Amino acid sequence: MTAAWRHGNTVCLLENGEAFFPRVFEAIRAARQEVLLETFILFDDKVGQELRQALIEAAQRGVEIDVTVDGYGSDCLDEAFIGGLTEAGVRFHIFDPRPRVFGFRVNALRRMHRKIVVVDSQVAFVGGINYSADHLAEFGPDAKQDYAAQLQGPIVEDIRRFARDAVHGGRRRRWPRRRGPAHAASGEGAALFVTRDNDRHSTDIERYYRAGFRTAQHEIIVANAYFFPGYRLLRDLRNAARRGVRVRLILQGEPDMPIAQLAARTLYDYLLSAGVIIYEYCERPLHGKVACIDDEWATVGSSNLDPLSLALNLEANVVVRDQAFTAELRDSLEELIQRHCRRITPQHGMKRVLRRLWFGVAVFHFLHRFPAWAAAFPSRDPLLQRVEPPQPTAPTDEARHD
Repeated sequence: MTAAWRHGNTVCLLENGEAFFPRVFEAIRAARQEVLLETFILFDDKVGQELRQALIEAAQRGVEIDVTVDGYGSDCLDEAFIGGLTEAGVRFHIFDPRPRVFGFRVNALRRMHRKIVVVDSQVAFVGGINYSADHLAEFGPDAKQDYAAQLQGPIVEDIRRFARDAVHGGRRRRWPRRRGPAHAASGEGAALFVTRDNDRHSTDIERYYRAGFRTAQHEIIVANAYFFPGYRLLRDLRNAARRGVRVRLILQGEPDMPIAQLAARTLYDYLLSAGVIIYEYCERPLHGKVACIDDEWATVGSSNLDPLSLALNLEANVVVRDQAFTAELRDSLEELIQRHCRRITPQHGMKRVLRRLWFGVAVFHFLHRFPAWAAAFPSRDPLLQRVEPPQPTAPTDEARHD
């Protein structure tokens, strides 16, 4: 699907599970025709159970429902959890399901990392929040900081078309007839739905980030959980800072994956020397994948700025041109900076300079070459397995006589 700007949308920022889950569950409970849902992680916890119940109730009302989870991210779901959904009529799909080998997940590359919901062609959700309790503050110090966008207006049909084709491979089938004006303009925002795959759209998300950085006039704020982008994107950030744009990065200070923090820190000297301002978010693990540029450009989605998201995984972001939405996201990020971040300052000394030189050669050789190396990783056709409803158990001889 070719990305196109759609005008007349209403876009609402949803911060963390406290804002995101109620909106999604409410939309599913109000569904009358269709629900399309994709997620990397679905856990059998309080959040997963509430989603499951909302989907079952919708299916029992006759709503057509397709749910897709990733076989790596959601490999702990048991037959009882999935069986209750499929028995109610939910079409449940697993992307690249593979059994564990000696207790280890072996399908780590080329994951379905998208987080998308579309309900009745009227409302869509795109972001980075999975269906798990660790996106709620009550989870404790390890609760994740994250974002999603709720969208209404013409952009919803683009997201719907993409999600249904992802499930059915672009094959034609009879889809629920829409009720009401699915394409009616409902707001002021222009929105673009952009995805990354391992075929014709392998660099789309990165290209829109880079275009935003190159055209920035006065401000760039990026908050990204796993930051280890390609050489060209780093160069665009440095060039923006050098021409006077205020470039600020919010990265992990309390990482859920320490290796991600170590990788990002190898880039600090390179960025700081050009005037980029770097903060580490220290309140809890940062899981967001968002950015805002100047007064009206923003993006929210599933794509990190690291080799997995930019060169291997299947991702989805929404890019928005809307002053109110951009201001809302900027205000949220400013609050993180003011209340929960520490600023990184340059460090000096000969030992530091030598270490920087060594890391610089190794790191930038890797970043420069990785897109080409990624082609050597397994590139099988994505397998989407539909889970069939449980079969009724045949009665025993004793039961037949009763």
